[in-house]
Amino acid sequence: MSMDAKFEDGAEAPLNLGALDADDLKIISSLCQDAVFPASEMKWDKRAGRFALLLNRMRWEDNGAERHTPERVQSVLVFNTVQGVASQGVPKGDADTVLSLLQITFEETDAPSGNVILTLAGDGAIRLTVEALDVTLKDVTRPYIAPSRKRPSHPD
Repeated sequence: MSMDAKFEDGAEAPLNLGALDADDLKIISSLCQDAVFPASEMKWDKRAGRFALLLNRMRWEDNGAERHTPERVQSVLVFNTVQGVASQGVPKGDADTVLSLLQITFEETDAPSGNVILTLAGDGAIRLTVEALDVTLKDVTRPYIAPSRKRPSHPD
């Protein structure tokens, strides 16, 4: 027997999304646009083939944004099947440097392998060489008021 949806089922909830192809990755990229994170919150586990970031992202999906102050939420962004990591314009050894994520793209090399490019503000970039796209974005805290109290412009 199936149950009808309840009103509460439509409430906003923490995101827990996955991406297995370039179209899915575009959605995650859009949700992570203008996320900020200290360089100390990047981790590559070479043995497990996993690269992870702890981000403070804007809640672009917030349906009540016009009624309250802009919000951010801490989220974990995880890339699996990572074979290599390279960066350009990312300060090495300065854990206090705050980075801003602008876009995530995928460049296929030998299907399903390719490179995931994380484009950062200030001409920085991180390249992840992956066997295949396997990405998750999961909110891990409750939303909080954005310290700037402003919402960056977001191309839809």
